[in-house]
Order: sequence, then C-alpha cells, then structure tokens
Amino acid sequence: MPVSKETIPAITVSGLSHSFRSHQALNQVSFCVMPRTLHGFVGPNGAGKTTTLKVICTLLRASYGEVRVFGHSVQSDAISVRRRIGYMPDHFSMYRQMTVFEYLDFFAAAYGLPQAQRDQVIHDVLTLTDMDGRRDDLISGLSRGMQQRVSLARVLLHDPDLLLLDEPASGLDPRARIELMEILRELRRMGKTVFISSHILSELAELCDSVTIIDRGQIRFSGPMDALLDNSQDHPTYTLKLADASDQTLARLRALAGVDEVTEPEAATGRDFIIQLASGTTANELLREILTLDLAIVAFSQQRRHLNQAFMDLTTRGVTP
Repeated sequence: MPVSKETIPAITVSGLSHSFRSHQALNQVSFCVMPRTLHGFVGPNGAGKTTTLKVICTLLRASYGEVRVFGHSVQSDAISVRRRIGYMPDHFSMYRQMTVFEYLDFFAAAYGLPQAQRDQVIHDVLTLTDMDGRRDDLISGLSRGMQQRVSLARVLLHDPDLLLLDEPASGLDPRARIELMEILRELRRMGKTVFISSHILSELAELCDSVTIIDRGQIRFSGPMDALLDNSQDHPTYTLKLADASDQTLARLRALAGVDEVTEPEAATGRDFIIQLASGTTANELLREILTLDLAIVAFSQQRRHLNQAFMDLTTRGVTP
C-alpha cells in the first residue's frame, strides 16, 4: 500500500553531526518537521542553526547523520531535494542594477521556466508579496523590507513545497515584519511548509505550529509550540480574574479541594489570582470548586509561559565557544 504524501515528513534529521576543524557545530541533532506547517528554528548565535539549514538545502555535506526532505536523501538524491525546496539565506546578494522584473525573469529562466510561463509566474509571486506595483523599479532603489520581499518572490518562482528561511525578518521595521508574517501564514494556507530560523521569539510564538530549540549544537526541544509553552506538566497553573473580590476571597480559594497554592500577581488589583493545582487535579474539577463560592468570574484560563522564558530555560548563558 503506497504511503500518503501527507504522512511523509517535510524534513527528517537523524543523528546529524558536523565539525569545522576542532569546533563541533552539530552534535547528534535529530528532529522532524511535518508538511503544511510553520516550524520555528531558534537558538543563540553560534548554536548551529545556519549549519543545519545549509545541510538541509544540500549546500553542506554533514560529517555524520542523515537528512531527508519529503523522503529524499540530501546526500544521495540532492537533485530531487533541490526541486522541492526554496532557500532564502540571511545575507543575500541581489543584482542591484536590474529592475525587479528583470531580476525575477533571470532566475525564472535559470529554473527552466519557459518564456510563455514566466510572465504569469512573476506576476503571481509579485502579487503574493505585494510588490506587483514595483516590478519596473530598480532593486537599488528599494528599501531593505522591499528587497526582502523580492528575495522571497525569487524563492517562490519554481513553486517549492518547502521554504527554508534564515532570519527573513532581519533588519525590517515593525510594520514590514508584521506584513512578512502574514505572507508566511498565507503560504501555509497554500499548502507550503515553512521552516523559519529567527531571533524574534514573540512573533514566532504567534506564528509557528511547532518549534525546535538548538543550543551548542544539540537539540533542547522539538515539538508542538503548545507543548513548549505549556507550563503545567506537574502542577497546572491557572489565572482567575474576578469582577469583584472581598478580603476573604484569597483564603476561600486556598481552602478549595485540589488547590496547592493561590497567589496574587504583582501589581494586582485585588481581583486577580494565580491558582496552582495539586498533582492529579483537573481544570474542570477546579472550576467546579470555584463555582461553589459564587464569585463573579470574568476570566479563567491556563497560565502559559512566554517563548522568551522557555528559550532562556532551555539554553545556556554566554557565547557558544
């Protein structure tokens, strides 16, 4: 029975190791990226992110390990891999004296697209990146953000299934970053897999379905974003917001069955409480207990840590040697 394409991971990295002379950049790196997802790849400077990306996109042969893209080996079947991927490096060079259209037409020809098809493809990628109105502008006259969009349009010319983006938001102003994130969401809706390396953690937390954290050449976490931000593995913690509260509310909450501790956050108004459950207690059980107190509940939600905090917890301090 043939395997469905949907079940084949977009990227499978197994036991990947690589050294540059005496420096070991990657040490037994393993992770998996499923198709049609936005996957964040984060780590401190020198952690091994760019090295991993270069191996995935066949620009670097690793010392040990195996990498597959949609089932194709990056070592023994590099041509098939290159047909399925689009790579946008952190530092990209552009032919600045070309117009946007000339630049894209040059690369479309390099990808082997026939002349009759190139005009429509270029129109489509410029429309997607909201650059159609600048097609006749010289690249040298474009802002950094617009050049990033043109570079992304170039990556999309041959309709790749997997996009490998190394710091695509580097140097962009806040508005340009927000607009880029929306383009990436649209690409996911179109069925693309987007693998994005970035230091802008707050945006990755909202953007990505899953994340891999690498530190000093080793994987510290790889999996769903929700699993990383879930701060409740042993003792679930919830935030309770009330419309009104009395001086006895804190004590009454602490007396509930299944409650381990209740605290008030800093700068609290007297109506916000953080409740930590005892091991084995569920959210439904807690909420039923709270309802018996006849309190005016405004909001009740599980407390999650920020990606910034998860990143700091999982990575080591200092510059990678």
